[in-house]
Amino acid sequence: MKFDVIVVGGSFAGLSATMQLARARRSVALIDAAAPRNRFTKASHGFLGQDGKSPREIVATGRSELGRYPTVKLINGEAVSAAAEGGAFNVTLNSGEVLQSARLVLATGMRDELPNVPGLDLRWGRSVFVCPYCDGYEYGDMALGVLAAGPLSVHQAMLVSDWGPTTYFTQVLHEPDADGLAALSARGVRIERSPVVELLGPVPTLEAMRLADGRVVPLSALFIAPQTHIVSDLPHQLGCALENGPKGPYIKVDDFKLTSVKGVYAAGDVASPMPNAALASASGVLAGVAAHQSLIFT
Repeated sequence: MKFDVIVVGGSFAGLSATMQLARARRSVALIDAAAPRNRFTKASHGFLGQDGKSPREIVATGRSELGRYPTVKLINGEAVSAAAEGGAFNVTLNSGEVLQSARLVLATGMRDELPNVPGLDLRWGRSVFVCPYCDGYEYGDMALGVLAAGPLSVHQAMLVSDWGPTTYFTQVLHEPDADGLAALSARGVRIERSPVVELLGPVPTLEAMRLADGRVVPLSALFIAPQTHIVSDLPHQLGCALENGPKGPYIKVDDFKLTSVKGVYAAGDVASPMPNAALASASGVLAGVAAHQSLIFT
């Protein structure tokens, strides 16, 4: 099956890219494996017009809207391989079906590598979060924590303290330097050096953190900045250049979301060091518009 553009990834970025292409009356296939990064969370916040809605509801609305455009084909499945051949791109699905297009948009998302602390994964997206802008408001003035997971953790603790009294758990991995200690102190952040060994409370809520020395620290929400990994192997197969971000590599793109491979665009978390629903949607718009214009001007 031949299309003008194939979009791989059916969450906010992929849907937004597809919408622009649909309205440009181009034939577009949207391949959706239905495993978005935000599937663990109950509500999406800070996305104008969508505040408080579940990611699943937002995606369902987007798919319904795209269903009104006759040039869009929604495909439930996984793109397992992609290759450039003769000026086009061949994309193979897990069903074995092969699709072809003149342009390709990668919006495949990222995977978070969570710390190995008992009880943390059961609360991921419900009382353990990444972004205070997305989830901090609901826990305003409550006891908050930041679990050290990388070089951004001290910065994250300083930020989170704007929402409530914050404890920074070093995990004996990321001890702040002198400047970091001074900055945390100035923000009123408490530092806890005994490692967290368990999250406590009825799942998915959080009530406290059990430490290695036996103490229990009351807590209502925990923030982490985990390492991230590109979900799909397609960028590697196609030879897309990567950038090294503070939490892991992501696809390198220009201002119009073009990758290092001609005809291949990337949008959303897979092409940004900063995960955010509104930014993902906006980048999808740029990728869709740029892919369309490239069909005309190049």
